[in-house]
Amino acid sequence: MATYVHVNLRIKDPARQAVLAPRFRAALEAAGGRILHFGPVVQTLEGDVAPLPIAGVFEFATLAEAMTFYQSPEYAPLKAEREAAQEARMFVVDAG
Repeated sequence: MATYVHVNLRIKDPARQAVLAPRFRAALEAAGGRILHFGPVVQTLEGDVAPLPIAGVFEFATLAEAMTFYQSPEYAPLKAEREAAQEARMFVVDAG
């Protein structure tokens, strides 16, 4: 059953983000993931905590593939770079 990685972010440095984005996508796809959605948050429907302005959903076939991506040597150097380029929250949901 599918597993989804959700990200909610605010871009802090657009130039760094522009360099990071294609490398992130390549690491994601190399691990078997695909981008289902990535775009602006339009409106908060419920809750007291305001979301960051951009949200994304990435799909993997299994939880193991999602974790392989997150722990991969391709993604590891991007983690530190992401902190400079964006403020983000990321979590995984196993639909199985």
